Amino acid sequence: MYKTFFYFLFFISHFSYASEDPFNAFISINNSKNASGINIGIKDNIDVKSMATTAGSLALAEFYPSEDAFIITKLKEANYSIYGKTNLSEWANFRSFNSVSGWSSVGGQTINPYGMNRNPCGSSSGSAVAVASGMIDIAIGTETNGSISCPASVNGIVGMKPTVGLVSRNGIVPISASQDTAGPMGNSVAIVAKTLEVIAGKDPEDEATYNIPNNFKLTPDLDKNSLKGKRFGLLNSGMEDEEGKRLLDKAINIIKSAGGEVVIIKDERVYPGEEEFFLLLYEFKRDLEKYLKDADTPYKSLQSLIDFNNANKDMVMPHFNQEIFEASLEASSKHNEYKVSLKMINTVRHEFDQLLNQYNLDAFIGLTRNPAWKIVYEGGDSVAMDKQRSWGNGGFAAIAGYPHITLPLDKVEGLPAGISFIGSKWTDESLLEYAATFERLNK
Repeated sequence: MYKTFFYFLFFISHFSYASEDPFNAFISINNSKNASGINIGIKDNIDVKSMATTAGSLALAEFYPSEDAFIITKLKEANYSIYGKTNLSEWANFRSFNSVSGWSSVGGQTINPYGMNRNPCGSSSGSAVAVASGMIDIAIGTETNGSISCPASVNGIVGMKPTVGLVSRNGIVPISASQDTAGPMGNSVAIVAKTLEVIAGKDPEDEATYNIPNNFKLTPDLDKNSLKGKRFGLLNSGMEDEEGKRLLDKAINIIKSAGGEVVIIKDERVYPGEEEFFLLLYEFKRDLEKYLKDADTPYKSLQSLIDFNNANKDMVMPHFNQEIFEASLEASSKHNEYKVSLKMINTVRHEFDQLLNQYNLDAFIGLTRNPAWKIVYEGGDSVAMDKQRSWGNGGFAAIAGYPHITLPLDKVEGLPAGISFIGSKWTDESLLEYAATFERLNK
């Protein structure tokens, strides 16, 4: 029921077209970037002063924020240089049930660098492809459910979805206050960990960050053997597939070689897809209109964006429509149903933690996502994915707001597939350590 969310880049007159980018991960490059800084790509739903924030939509093509998002301020203070904005699926893939990963009316189609006409997945597709293609070493993506983990996995890079509340969402086009977070995507665990340290922290403008524990630290020791003596519960999605089983066996052997233990668990959790989707529908209108209220754009409501899309259908909706926008409008008045959805989050968290405690686990491991499928515009991703193997993990962590890191495991027919470490709330540091040790051993 849930969708992944994807992302693109928009160009303004201060910047030059990224003609050297054959995968369309970037639309623009910042020619005034600081040559001594760490070059970083920024997903185009994140505010960067004097650069358009479009969320991939032509409706926001002329919106230039007057202030940086909180995490952009932190990155600049740490001598990161904004290399450019990266492409996404329009409105983070939350416009239509038939959307195509990596396509927006502003930027067009981002292409996975592995194979012909392969899908980049997720709304943070441009950020993932920019790193995977070697243009930059690090980028920022955002995730509601799968938007960092999926593109990281299918493009063969490292992606970290932090605990919701560890990183401020102030200055980021929202979908859901319950599930949204920004996170780093890079070519190594080390640079992802370094960047997460920079962007994490309390922000007076984001109440979720008030919940960071006073004793919480994020200075992971990436050089130690962090897998030794740890117990990991196996999420067996993909085990029924021959290639999936091969990948899982490889991951299990790597962990065992480092002195860790992989436990076969009985996971009887039922994914609450309908309840989660309603929660996203309800919060999307509420949270988006809150963001648009202070934005220098004539579009202040979801209805005004729906009207814009209808008036510009040929340019904005050549491949898919806006059923999710319309459903969000309808859901916004159903307050009792929303209360039920909020209770569902607590149930998911309880069952998640209960399963960890039942087997005395330090974290879960599992395959992140099946390899990239072909780009298909007739019917979108849902049709294309039905025609190939499918596995994946991360949905429960997304609902719970818990951390999830994915890193390269192996390839299937030349296409990358990632391995996930998923833990309970505020275990971000431990997950980074597990991933770093696994990365060294996997080479």
